[in-house]
Amino acid sequence: MKKVYRLLFILHAFVGLGAVGGGMMAILNPQGPGGMPTDALKNSPFSNYLIPGIILFAVIGLGNIISAFIILLKPRFHGYVSSIFSWALVIWIIVQCIMLNTVIYLHVIFFIIGLVEAVLSMIILFKQRMFPTNLIFYVYKQIRKTM
Repeated sequence: MKKVYRLLFILHAFVGLGAVGGGMMAILNPQGPGGMPTDALKNSPFSNYLIPGIILFAVIGLGNIISAFIILLKPRFHGYVSSIFSWALVIWIIVQCIMLNTVIYLHVIFFIIGLVEAVLSMIILFKQRMFPTNLIFYVYKQIRKTM
């Protein structure tokens, strides 16, 4: 279980720091952060990268950094926090690919990282037998009783 926590901490910290940096670039230079032209946003509701940068910075960046620190503290609800920000990353990547109308290798890498974080979060929830995993255990026991 120690490896699960360590890997989850590393992934959340990595994603969080990268998203804070990327979000700051987009906030400070919304017309072309990191050389990205605003033409890439033609299929999105945005005319520049300011709003996506704020979301990237606040939700993905700060959310994953907070999640990393919460994993270190290990309060009872840390599996939920980790799961929320893991799925936020997965959804962010899917929406980004749709809006940019392209998929590059970084999208695939961060999509996989988000899924790995989500699986690790579920392992923690299973270990703690917290909702929704407690329901899965309950149903499993009921099925075994009828057999």
